[in-house]
Amino acid sequence: MLDGHKRVIDYLRISVTDRCNLRCLYCMPPEGVPWTPHQDILTYEELLRLAEIFAGLGIKKIRITGGEPLVRRGLTEFLKWLKEVPGIEALSLTTNGLLLAEQLPGLAEAGVGGINISIDALEEERYRQITGGYGASKALAALDQALSCPGMNVKLNCVPVGLNDDQLPLLAALAKDRPLAVRFIELMPIGLGKGLECRTEEQVRRMLEESFGALKPVQGPPGSGPGRYFSLPGFQGRIGFISALSHQFCEHCNRVRLTSGGFLKTCLQYERGADLKSLLRSGAPDREIRDAISGAVRDKPASHHFRDGAGGQDLERHIMSQIGG
Repeated sequence: MLDGHKRVIDYLRISVTDRCNLRCLYCMPPEGVPWTPHQDILTYEELLRLAEIFAGLGIKKIRITGGEPLVRRGLTEFLKWLKEVPGIEALSLTTNGLLLAEQLPGLAEAGVGGINISIDALEEERYRQITGGYGASKALAALDQALSCPGMNVKLNCVPVGLNDDQLPLLAALAKDRPLAVRFIELMPIGLGKGLECRTEEQVRRMLEESFGALKPVQGPPGSGPGRYFSLPGFQGRIGFISALSHQFCEHCNRVRLTSGGFLKTCLQYERGADLKSLLRSGAPDREIRDAISGAVRDKPASHHFRDGAGGQDLERHIMSQIGG
């Protein structure tokens, strides 16, 4: 599937819920938000129908997100169905890891080949300050369990927000004795992220090089997408950076997002897209839904404008947990 700028769109992120068991500073306020009523969330059957239509249009990779996707009941069975959709070559999931240990066997059996685990601090009190709850040790144990799962591609994601500066070398050090990609993701100025301090790739690199030595560019692991990867002396794993602001990669963007409420988003900064849930529930045929998807993808913006403050009138107003990341 080509967008209006001749980019190949073959990657779909599906949010299965806006609910989460944490309250990360950049994602959700401490008091939480009103949850989307269950009847307004796409059913698994609706998600599967859309996945089949997307696959027919050229989507090959699907990543499951939330909120926290593992809080939704019946997810493993849905993933088994999803993996069997003709054309879907890769299925992965992003999680905070707190519910992962008990669900990992089922995820592996369902065909999930990649798991990204979000951990922004290793010290429990600092973890609580950032996420609103305790669980750093539980998430780390789940990460090690995932690494022991044959064939599973495991990455650790961290968002540097200033408050966790001292934690960044500790997280990077996890890649020393593990075949792990530890990735530092620049904070996107969306929702609550607008009011937080953003650490750039250059700032984080300086912190890590002071602790470990020079970072040397290397090829990324499978499914690394826009990440830039580096090796460190004596490290088994890799250090990665996803720097949508300081190293904008919009010209190579290959993804779109489906919110849990059934809205197709083509760029994080903008609210433009297509309301697929209304089409589904109005009895629209697959052809009409396919045309709506194709039209939204054709209108996918050339780039975001977070750094220059431009963007027009249709800027995203939802917080990250409602979008799906």
